[in-house]
Amino acid sequence: MANHKSSKKRARQDAVKRVRNRYYKKSTRSAIQKLREMESQPDAVKFLPKVVSMIDRLAKRNLWHKNKASNLKSKLTKFVSAMK
Repeated sequence: MANHKSSKKRARQDAVKRVRNRYYKKSTRSAIQKLREMESQPDAVKFLPKVVSMIDRLAKRNLWHKNKASNLKSKLTKFVSAMK
């Protein structure tokens, strides 16, 4: 366990960040799943920018790699444009 005052503070901060990052990642994964389960294209087209924004936010914060984010956005865009 941490002995120095600064390392105790760092441990507290890391715990808070871990919980916050888990929330952001989980909510983004849920939004992606919701988008993939949609059946009507107009709804999916309206929802896609929100999901892309969430993905970009994760990439900006280095929670996801930028290439992973780019691949996800590309696949989701193809999925939505191919819907009937």
